[in-house]
Amino acid sequence: MATPGTLDSASEHLLRELAPQVLGAVIRRFRDFTAAEDAVQEALLAAAVQWPRDGCPENPRAWLTQVALRRMTDHVRSETARKLRETAAALELEQFAPEAGAEPDEDDTLTLLFLCCHPALTSSSAIALTLRAVGGLTTAEIARAFLVPEATMAQRISRAKQSIKSSGARFCMPSGEERMERLRGVLHVLYLIFSEGYASSAGPQLQRIELSQEAIRLARALFAQLHGDGEVAGLLALMLLTDARRPARSSPEGELIPLDKQDRSLWNQDLISEGVALLTGALSKGSIGGYQLQAAIAAVHDEARRVEDTDWRQILALYELLKRMSDNPMVTLNHAIAAAMVHGPAKGLEFLNALDGDTRLEGHHRVDAVRAHLLEKQGEREAAIAHYRAAANRTTSVPERNYLMSQAARLSDESTRDQR
Repeated sequence: MATPGTLDSASEHLLRELAPQVLGAVIRRFRDFTAAEDAVQEALLAAAVQWPRDGCPENPRAWLTQVALRRMTDHVRSETARKLRETAAALELEQFAPEAGAEPDEDDTLTLLFLCCHPALTSSSAIALTLRAVGGLTTAEIARAFLVPEATMAQRISRAKQSIKSSGARFCMPSGEERMERLRGVLHVLYLIFSEGYASSAGPQLQRIELSQEAIRLARALFAQLHGDGEVAGLLALMLLTDARRPARSSPEGELIPLDKQDRSLWNQDLISEGVALLTGALSKGSIGGYQLQAAIAAVHDEARRVEDTDWRQILALYELLKRMSDNPMVTLNHAIAAAMVHGPAKGLEFLNALDGDTRLEGHHRVDAVRAHLLEKQGEREAAIAHYRAAANRTTSVPERNYLMSQAARLSDESTRDQR
């Protein structure tokens, strides 16, 4: 992005919004991801220098696109000269060279998003490339978010671009069954970005707001173009209904506050209303998917004014539907919690035992954390302490570790007082 301080905040926001559209337009014409990204970065830098001095152009996207296309034309000319293919390249350049004042005829952001989530990429590579190319985050920002060196993240992004190039992927929207298959991948990547931002898996911060907000922005862009798809609406609703609780999730010192202890007056009612409206519209279409069910669960939590007003029977029923739809161990884990709230901790522990042999959650701190909570509710204090400590030792999130250790310490103090 542009150098901080050269533009006002509105112009910075505009550049971030336009960057993926311009990148998509350049890739569509030249089919070279890396060179196109360099050209767009040069166009953004030119905007950062010229706009504060000359004023924002009437059509900012067309301005950026023309500058980027000229940079690409220069790049291709240079490359073709170096490779001694001037004649053939000159004919090609005549086709690609932009006409003066020409305006790009379509927004390629969605196509670019699908390209970044190509099935040839791993989830981690797709996330990094999406944040870089579509989200507009710098490599350094992405590296900081995922706690890896900038050089490591740069290599990951570079390999992702190379994988797309090697796959022979065309810059176009997939159609038919391929589109539906790729859409599931796009939604999954956006969900992972949001989840990492809402509840950081590692490091000293409980949340990385810039990641969750970027995921919401991209989901809004996706919904704007695919608003008829129930799962796109469901994912956006899920993000909004979950993010609505963010102001109450931590103390001023950054300490974790669990759902049942949160000050619900701090929840963002505008986001809740928007999320519920999106979900209602999606459910009315008839075909129900996993993101819609998760959004429905979030809505039941959000619409309870007090924790004791939560309709746990409805949540349990929704998790049972979700279990039939998806073999996801996290769904089983949350289903166990809902069962405990409806039928008692013993039933929850019974369901939790089904995960003991699941290698997908082997060593995951949440299994121990949930087991500790249910054992505490059942009155098995010493066993609960042991599992709280085990969970604390397994998590890589500092706020979560502190919270789990505080729970173990609280139970230990209660045991000591009872023995006196």
